[in-house]
Amino acid sequence: MNRVRIKFCGITRVDDALAAVALGVDAIGLVLTRKSPRCVDALQAREIRRALPPFVAAVALFMDDEPGFVADAVATVQPDLLQFHGRETQGECLRYEVPYLKAIAMAGGDARPQLHEHAAAVGFVFDAHAPGAPGGGGRTFDWTLIPRAAPPREISIPLILAGGLTCDNVGSAIRAVRPYAVDVSSGIESAHGIKDAEKMRRFVQEVQRACSNEQK
Repeated sequence: MNRVRIKFCGITRVDDALAAVALGVDAIGLVLTRKSPRCVDALQAREIRRALPPFVAAVALFMDDEPGFVADAVATVQPDLLQFHGRETQGECLRYEVPYLKAIAMAGGDARPQLHEHAAAVGFVFDAHAPGAPGGGGRTFDWTLIPRAAPPREISIPLILAGGLTCDNVGSAIRAVRPYAVDVSSGIESAHGIKDAEKMRRFVQEVQRACSNEQK
């Protein structure tokens, strides 16, 4: 494990996005679904997306939104990745012709069926929410329940860990799960959608420390 990538999700302000970039974060999550308290409209998301430098990915998040709404938002924002948190089928996720991540609801029992149904996803975001519920609730889940393999391919490389991560537990999470990336929202906030500079800094620091210790 040379490096665990970091996604800061629920970004609503350009300044927070730029602060994340300065810390070396790999991806910014823009919540477009109107079901979330961190929702931004497509024009706000486009402003944030355009402020990002090359090689920092913009991820647009949706949850059971109308196809027309998603298509219009994708055309406006032009994200690098889509992330779906609802009951979308693989075909529905692929229709926008943008690579996508699928959130796996770990409060819903066995996760394997969700993995099988989305073989075309470029990664899986394991989160603490129940099926049909939004993420970003600040809750963790039992990390030992994450399936380590799902035919026909291993999932260990595109495994993205979310759900209640903070600067206090992300190190132990990395050591326990060994994810490809970690995804944080409420754990670096002072209020819904408002990021805290010190929490962001400490979170990145703890990820880097955990990775450095693994290499020793």
